[in-house]
Amino acid sequence: MNLEGRVYKIQDEQIISEKFKLRKLVIEQGGEYPQFVEVQFTQDRCDLLSAFNVGNEVNIHINLRGRLWTGNDGVEKCFNTLEGWKIEKGATAVEQPNSMDDFPNADEGDLVF
Repeated sequence: MNLEGRVYKIQDEQIISEKFKLRKLVIEQGGEYPQFVEVQFTQDRCDLLSAFNVGNEVNIHINLRGRLWTGNDGVEKCFNTLEGWKIEKGATAVEQPNSMDDFPNADEGDLVF
């Protein structure tokens, strides 16, 4: 699965235990009703976020994780996590054609200015 959006926040790395570290990223997915989605990166993948800044367009490869937990009250709850395993810079602008060579099947008369 992939998520695309603009980096809204990158949290500091958290050391949970000697063997587990975690770093979270929040992206904003635009549109009429923007959505904010949190993705966590763990272990060595925490370092992947160092190459990104707030405002960068990104494409994040994720795994959807879920688990059940039963509290002391006997009520069972389900928790979901989006776990990032790869992150890439996304497209920030559409590349504009520079010449007629960029339109292999067009004639000069086809262009409207």
